[in-house]
Amino acid sequence: MGFYIWAKAIHIIAVVFWMAALLYLPRLYVYHSASIPGGELEAKMVEAERRLVKIIMTPAMLVALIMGCVLIGYNLSGGLPLWLALKLVLVFGVLGYHGIMSADHKKFARGERPRSEKTYRMLNEIPALITVAVVILAVVKPFT
Repeated sequence: MGFYIWAKAIHIIAVVFWMAALLYLPRLYVYHSASIPGGELEAKMVEAERRLVKIIMTPAMLVALIMGCVLIGYNLSGGLPLWLALKLVLVFGVLGYHGIMSADHKKFARGERPRSEKTYRMLNEIPALITVAVVILAVVKPFT
């Protein structure tokens, strides 16, 4: 039981870091979109985005996924409950969102402006909404 509790704690910590990065990155993109191409602010945004993606967002995602798989392995003896299946669907959605944000990071680094400020303001809400749903599924465990 000791390892399971530690795996769960590490999973939650990694998810918090991952979601924080996914919430912050579109905000950086809002400022980046408003910056002058080739200007000082654009250079600072490219570097801030790079650090966020490479140092926090992607490593946190990997740890969250690994620990999530460990936790699933501990709990799958009775089959896949509906709440967990729904949670996994949402996790795949977050992975897709992560991929889109990472791809946009590369486009910004090349000097492109892939989406508008308004789009990034709206996209910024996605991780928060998914987080609410995942926490409800994981804690309340409806449909069991």
